[in-house]
Amino acid sequence: MEKYYGDAVDTVMSCTNILKNAVGIVGVIVIISICIMPIIKLATLMAVYYLGAAVCQPIADEKIVKLLGQIGATFKLLLAIMISISVMLIIGITLVIKISNSGVMMQ
Repeated sequence: MEKYYGDAVDTVMSCTNILKNAVGIVGVIVIISICIMPIIKLATLMAVYYLGAAVCQPIADEKIVKLLGQIGATFKLLLAIMISISVMLIIGITLVIKISNSGVMMQ
């Protein structure tokens, strides 16, 4: 009789482990979908400023061209920061999921 209860508890633990993995995967997908829009916006702004600097170079003053290029470089730096933080967030969430699954493996 006790074996049946033990098997039932093991089955429930396995099911919660599968459910936790599914929720974790959905969480990572949600984080990616949240982070992708600002990344696209920053990439677009960076490209617009670099394109504006290239278009203005023959007709505008050198200071304006330099300013537009530096603004593009600033957006490039912001884009690198945003991508790095998004990757670190995804890695952190997957590590938390992995650590919470290791408790189930110890049984």
